[in-house]
Amino acid sequence: MNAGRYEKNITIKPKGSFDYSLILATVGVLFAISVICVFGMFYFKLANIQLLSPVEKYVYMSRMNLAVAPFIITLILLLGICVPKRLLPIRWLNIFGAFLATVAIAVTAWKGIAVGLIVVLTASLLLQLVVLVMAVLGSQRLHFEKSGYWVRVGSSLIHLGIILFVLDLLLYKHLALHLFLFWVTTGSTVLGMLFCFYAQGVVRSVKKIRRQASRRRIEDEPL
Repeated sequence: MNAGRYEKNITIKPKGSFDYSLILATVGVLFAISVICVFGMFYFKLANIQLLSPVEKYVYMSRMNLAVAPFIITLILLLGICVPKRLLPIRWLNIFGAFLATVAIAVTAWKGIAVGLIVVLTASLLLQLVVLVMAVLGSQRLHFEKSGYWVRVGSSLIHLGIILFVLDLLLYKHLALHLFLFWVTTGSTVLGMLFCFYAQGVVRSVKKIRRQASRRRIEDEPL
């Protein structure tokens, strides 16, 4: 594995491609979720919701959950497609997507929509961990929009952070798990952004550390 290698000529697939459509859809859904969350926080403060009775607070929370629920479900379904596309060609991706949708519908009918969504997220999480390991090992079998070792690792970390973020939303009642997922999500997303947007800087840092380590080994060798 040559982790220090960075391909300057980054290839981007043309507009109108399947990957490009998924990117636009994901960005749009995340933007909508962000707008709803920011609006909810400011409205909560300005309307003094904290001073209302527990029943009125519950009604407010229920309305906000109802507003954001369609976008959360859409994001989970997009993740169910976006993650395996790193591993599978389009034909097998369609088969996997149909299988995952069938399982999700069956589990939803049996245990409810929350459990069905958790099943989709769990499958996406396991696949994303596989993608992350393969990206770290420098596998060329993965399908990414951009080339370059650190860009691929960073993209894998960001996707992992998004999956854990949505999973955290569904498991917020479990306080200990909620805090753990929050910090793992934060670390994964921040590292992923650093690797993606500052890949060349990361490469220079890695080379610098290697040169220093090599220099120390030479100095420590007996004459």
